[in-house]
Amino acid sequence: MVLRGKKASRSCHPKSGLVLPVRIALVRDSMAALHAERNAPKGKGVDKLSYYYQRFGQERVNQMIPHMKRVGDSVGIKFSYGGSIANTFDSHRLIWKAYEDGGPALQDKVVESLFKAYFEEEKSLGEESVLRDCASRAGMDASRLLEDELVGKEETMAELNEFRGKYRITGVPFMVIDGKFTLSGAQPPEDILFALEEIL
Repeated sequence: MVLRGKKASRSCHPKSGLVLPVRIALVRDSMAALHAERNAPKGKGVDKLSYYYQRFGQERVNQMIPHMKRVGDSVGIKFSYGGSIANTFDSHRLIWKAYEDGGPALQDKVVESLFKAYFEEEKSLGEESVLRDCASRAGMDASRLLEDELVGKEETMAELNEFRGKYRITGVPFMVIDGKFTLSGAQPPEDILFALEEIL
């Protein structure tokens, strides 16, 4: 998922009081997974945990899950690893449309709603009803988008291909600052703040 037009502000470090006039594109979803599954049918999909075992190995996943749950609990996220994983392209279209309709503010709300559905509520982002509900609780009407699969299709594919090709992204999160500088992986707020200050 590509979040466009993000302004770096106090949210990058609550105690800094710093507001920086730069733009950040934050890639918060696995494009590699999206493209690997883009030919998968829409709908409920396959068992999430079984998919993770197959892709990453059972031992690695079993080590990862307790750690992720502890980290999630510390920030109020209740990670749950039941549910299914499916073709997620329509969720990317939804995120694109959110930006078109309401800019970064609406896009943020839609992404948070999608993440909550997938990571906490064990819902499949391949199901139209789930996407509709996610959009609704974010304050967005996604009816036209979900009824016409051509809406945003070309734009979303172009955006995904641009980030995958230009920046050789292999993992997330991945930040592109002012179209020039990149940060790969989860970074402490202090490191992000330092990078932003160096840019200026």
